[in-house]
Amino acid sequence: MKVQLESISPKSKSPFRLLHNPKLNHLFYWHFHPELELVYIEGASAKRHVGEHISEFVDNDLVLIGSNIPHLNFDHGVKTSYRKEVLHMKPSFKDMITDGLPELKQIERLLELAKYGIAFYGDTKIEIGVLMKKLHQLQPFEFFMQVMTILKKLSASAEFVLLHKKPYINRYSDKEQKRIRKIYALIDERYQGKIALEEVAIICNLTKPAFCRYFKKATGSTFTSFLNQYRISQAKRLLLLGKNVSETCFECGFESLSYFNRSFKKITGENPSMFKKSYVKNYYKNHQ
Repeated sequence: MKVQLESISPKSKSPFRLLHNPKLNHLFYWHFHPELELVYIEGASAKRHVGEHISEFVDNDLVLIGSNIPHLNFDHGVKTSYRKEVLHMKPSFKDMITDGLPELKQIERLLELAKYGIAFYGDTKIEIGVLMKKLHQLQPFEFFMQVMTILKKLSASAEFVLLHKKPYINRYSDKEQKRIRKIYALIDERYQGKIALEEVAIICNLTKPAFCRYFKKATGSTFTSFLNQYRISQAKRLLLLGKNVSETCFECGFESLSYFNRSFKKITGENPSMFKKSYVKNYYKNHQ
């Protein structure tokens, strides 16, 4: 069955829509929508894939995603008992309510930063998680005020990281998005092994040369380069989870250690061993 995460109905005058505990863990749901999205999930450790950013979250996550940034459902593949709250905000919310009001300047800045994708951590994540879990119980006025309180607290927090170095720009039309989602699903399922270019072309109903032209135009990258970037993103995750370089290399679909090392350095600017050491050093520095 095809599952759609529907946009807020144009007939609704409310700028908000809450999805209370939606369960999509059995789906690879790579999607985007014009609404901004604030998602909180707890009781799960899974993949955070927003735009070009891929990382791992543990136990819980709180992320604000800007308009039309493609993202994977945060419960993809989760097998534990978990809870998820998803708040959608119409892009017109900024123009209708926050634009030009000095009292809401911080919230306006927060919504601008959402173009980068924002992951919150620390006390902010815990506090906002508690508030979001109560939203489905509230009457319309209380719901509206609670959302404004959540946005105010997020806008005042310093406990966040931006997921991209510059605002993410969605390159895909709706038609291209459906095709790209098929490709992403295949990569996600098969990146640990060999993926033949001919096979990917077939699922897109294109010849191999036509697929190569299409993919380069749609993503700005060759398929091989894109696949390597995805594999290196997974490799970074495994290294941070404690895997050694050799294990990581072969678990991510690379057939030789030397090619893995070259690819890793080309994409990240450092070799896998240095990447792991620098992370450990920074971790202990920030937690002393």
